[in-house]
Amino acid sequence: MACNASFSHRIPMSFDSFCNFSRSSLLRTRITSFRNFNPIRVHSRSLMASSFSWDDVFRISQADNGLDDSSDLQGYFERISVCNRGFGMQSEFLPFVIEEQIVGYIHNDFAVHLRRFNDVFVFGEDNPYGSHCRGYATLHPLLGSPEDRTKAVGYVIRCLGEQLIPGIRNELYPVKSSFDRPVLLSLERAAAPYFGIKAYGVHMNGYVDRDGKKFLWIGKRSEVKPTFPGMLDHLAAGGLPHGITCKENLRKECEEEAGIPRSISNGAIPVGAVSYMDIDGYRYKRDVLFCYDLKLPDGFTPKNQDGEVESFKLIPVIHVSSIIRRTQFFKANCALVIIDFLFRHGYISPEDRDYLQLLRSLRNGDCS
Repeated sequence: MACNASFSHRIPMSFDSFCNFSRSSLLRTRITSFRNFNPIRVHSRSLMASSFSWDDVFRISQADNGLDDSSDLQGYFERISVCNRGFGMQSEFLPFVIEEQIVGYIHNDFAVHLRRFNDVFVFGEDNPYGSHCRGYATLHPLLGSPEDRTKAVGYVIRCLGEQLIPGIRNELYPVKSSFDRPVLLSLERAAAPYFGIKAYGVHMNGYVDRDGKKFLWIGKRSEVKPTFPGMLDHLAAGGLPHGITCKENLRKECEEEAGIPRSISNGAIPVGAVSYMDIDGYRYKRDVLFCYDLKLPDGFTPKNQDGEVESFKLIPVIHVSSIIRRTQFFKANCALVIIDFLFRHGYISPEDRDYLQLLRSLRNGDCS
């Protein structure tokens, strides 16, 4: 059946009934300012994700470059800036409001497609929510429960399809104004940035202590993954779907991504969070990543179970820090989580220039 812009005509019941239903050389242009954490265009010519191997990783991480200074934090700033683009485009987005709470932001041009579904989306012309842009988006008042909203918005997303929202996964994310607030609806994961909702995830660094030195297990993502193929990643991570706790989700990701049994993953320690805000076209990402550390037995070797990781390598932390500073090999948000690890384990110190500025930039988004 073809999609109809009127949601009430799509289902075999009346609308009222429905509503009642329950790189080799590093050549960088230095970032000259990170003041107020404005995104900065970075011109890097490091090796890109599609063109490197583990041999490249080890060669660059161990290279003795007399010009490289581990106390120079510039490379870290560059990695963080990749996750924090488009601040100047905020005026192009309408607040997405449910029950008088701003839960997201929708680009004006993307909203054009939603206006066809006027029994699901309603658009106001005034500006009661302090937005840079005149107007706001909300849901039809007859959609009074989270279940009704989930069904109605899900229908719209299916109608818009892969051309407007690529990579649909049939996995739901909770929509709420902040982490501890009630869930107001559940939204297809791939659509999350198009509605500018806050998305949460769990990211874990797995490390080993050996002869007084720390090593990190690093994964190389499968070349056939639809997102960030072939890039470096930490040991286990995943988005936080609807209806699962952070702790349980981390256990699941540990099993699937690295073959870590619960007897070991239960030892993961929550150590904080990082956040970022990134605008790219219609996409407005407002992500908060809960960070975990897991000290692993020296004899343990991770084994991927779900086909999403090509291989793992155990790398000295000091070499991992060089890879982040010198290359773009790491998936960008994973680099943030590892930089946080470097702070907490003393690899970045107050004696390093711009220490506090870098520390603040790890929580550049709305960490709530």
